[in-house]
Amino acid sequence: MTTRIEHELDAYSSWRHVVQQRIRDYQGWLNQQNVANDDVDQRLGQLVSNLSDDRLYVAFVAEFSRGKSELINAIFFGDMEQRVMPSGAGRTTMCPTELLYRDDWEPCLKLLPIETRSQETTVHEYKQYPEEWDNLPLDPGNTQSIAELLRQLTEVKLVSRQEAEDLGLPVTEDTAHEDGMQITESGEVEIPKWRHAIVNYPHPLLEQGLVILDTPGLNALGSEPELTLSLLANAHAVVFILSADAGVTKSDMALWRDHININGNNKGQLVVLNKIDVLWDELKDGFEVENELDRQIQSTAHTLGVDPSRIYPLSAQKALLGKIRRDEKTTISSRISEFEDALANVLIPARREIVSGNVRGELKDIVDTVSAINKQRLDDVTEHISDLQQLSHKNIEVVEDMMHKVRSDKNHLERNLQRFQVTRSIFARQTAKLYESLSLQKLELLIAENKKDMSISLTTGGLRTSMVRFFSNVTETLDEAAAQGTEIQELMEGVYRKFQQEHSLANIRPRRFSVNKYQREIKRLIERHDHFIRGLSMVMTEQMVLTRRFYDSVVAKIKHTFERANRDADDWLRTMMSPMESQVREHQVQLRRRLESIKRIHTASDTLEDRLAELEHVREGISTQYNQIQSLSKAIDVVVDVRSLEQMGRTA
Repeated sequence: MTTRIEHELDAYSSWRHVVQQRIRDYQGWLNQQNVANDDVDQRLGQLVSNLSDDRLYVAFVAEFSRGKSELINAIFFGDMEQRVMPSGAGRTTMCPTELLYRDDWEPCLKLLPIETRSQETTVHEYKQYPEEWDNLPLDPGNTQSIAELLRQLTEVKLVSRQEAEDLGLPVTEDTAHEDGMQITESGEVEIPKWRHAIVNYPHPLLEQGLVILDTPGLNALGSEPELTLSLLANAHAVVFILSADAGVTKSDMALWRDHININGNNKGQLVVLNKIDVLWDELKDGFEVENELDRQIQSTAHTLGVDPSRIYPLSAQKALLGKIRRDEKTTISSRISEFEDALANVLIPARREIVSGNVRGELKDIVDTVSAINKQRLDDVTEHISDLQQLSHKNIEVVEDMMHKVRSDKNHLERNLQRFQVTRSIFARQTAKLYESLSLQKLELLIAENKKDMSISLTTGGLRTSMVRFFSNVTETLDEAAAQGTEIQELMEGVYRKFQQEHSLANIRPRRFSVNKYQREIKRLIERHDHFIRGLSMVMTEQMVLTRRFYDSVVAKIKHTFERANRDADDWLRTMMSPMESQVREHQVQLRRRLESIKRIHTASDTLEDRLAELEHVREGISTQYNQIQSLSKAIDVVVDVRSLEQMGRTA
């Protein structure tokens, strides 16, 4: 039986493919008609690429023994006739695990050794170095072998307390607390064998772009800030799982407060009250069981500060059992379908609205540019026709005057192009300043300087001061880049305006570049980091461990943000002159054609009637081209409209 999330994700995937194909068709047609310029072609290509790479991230977060892995099995692997993710009695998943599918990888399980924590390198950075991972092949056709292979996610190892602390893993001697690695009777510490895992598996939902993140409790989130600051922060839905028999424990509350519901932002969050089957009691009637369950829901909602409607009671174990045995009664009693519907409603509509809005905004700008290019051609041809119509029954002097005027326009344009070389040198200098503001080398120097300050700081106040100073320097650097980008924009808008006014060109403006989104990212990162640091015991946490946590998470994320800003600046600077250059080339061609036409008629080498007929045919073709541009863009707009996705869902 197809679940709601499978149905919605399939419709969303189909919608993306249709939009991609329409954009490819539009791009191909524009190139065939010689209407697109480099900027338009690049932007359409980027739209197609973004749609192809679009992924939906859903994170499952819970302490140990809350049934998290069982819930993942029940929702996504119920049709595989057995448990896939390790769950049940004993150890379950011990390291953060991403389940996804990339067709450029073979099906496999990738495991990053826990020893990599001793290096100042984040998991994100390690993903660029496949040789650092243990790579185990996976047989998609053998469910039993997959389940056996994934048991490696439960593996642990014994190390000395010093080794655990050197790896930045929290250690506790209090067995009553769930946070911290616990010391065994032998005096050793049991730690996860793996730091991170990636399962590349061609499951239908994963093939459509779904990525499942399985996070194993407070220990992992506390010792890997990258999870909170990056993976959870970027997830489109976060599922927080509690156990009905335990309620909200102290460590559950720490997870919720410090890693999920940061600053009260609960967008995209769902709370699951699992193991409701423990409340089923044959000595109680259904009414009593429901009342007890309702009390649990109300109590949980009050403790977490959420609306009771956002809490979904269910039994993951019964749901998986019902799906494996195809027992509809058990599946219904598990109440899994209500949660699956809610997950689909949270995960997919919000994402498709964002994607649809981005595509619509970019396409509108592209269509406006293409239409302006087309209009320029039409205006030039119309002016050309007007010139020739005035030649009818005119004497040679009038023809020569007209030829002189066109030649003068052509020479004026060429002189402006020569003067434009001066502007190019100014543009080059300002471009160099923008690159300097976004320089990764400059950022590395800031990082090194701040790291030195933190390493010699003897107080928690000194550590905090170093962090605040670093964030301030990064913010100022982005502010400089924003100011420089504005200067370049104003310079080029002036150049565009001059050419358009003096040569009656279409009103096209250069594409804007903004660092606003990067500034917002850094601001959110600072806020999440401040919240994370407040949750740490600055007195009990060793200075070097805290320093490494800071650099392993925040600094790496900032570097990644700067890398993206540099790529976007490259794209912008490389193509920002393209629309104007296309206009000028078009105008030059038309001026040459007009001059040639007048010359030919002047020397009687061509008849006026034949040339006018030829130009009228060209004008009709350009007018038809304009109508096709509008028609094709409307066809894309109809498909991009999120209502088209709903229509696909109804007809699927």
